[in-house]
Amino acid sequence: MFDVGFSELVVIGLVALIVLGPKRLPEVARAAGRWTAKIRRFVADVKQDFDRELHNADLSELHKLKQELDETRRLMEDTSGKLFEQI
Repeated sequence: MFDVGFSELVVIGLVALIVLGPKRLPEVARAAGRWTAKIRRFVADVKQDFDRELHNADLSELHKLKQELDETRRLMEDTSGKLFEQI
């Protein structure tokens, strides 16, 4: 996602160690991990909801199309039946 390499992670870790100190760094890392997990979970839920709604919309359109085709088929059968009766 961010395309961060190993050397960049080492630099970020060293800067965090200098700024936060060795006592606060584990606490901040845990909090960052929790927030990252929450954000990923939220994004996954939104994506799943979006996919579900898209799937439902597609099914709804297909159902309407099937009803229209069935109605057209019935109309054609009725018309052809009347034509055969007249012959």
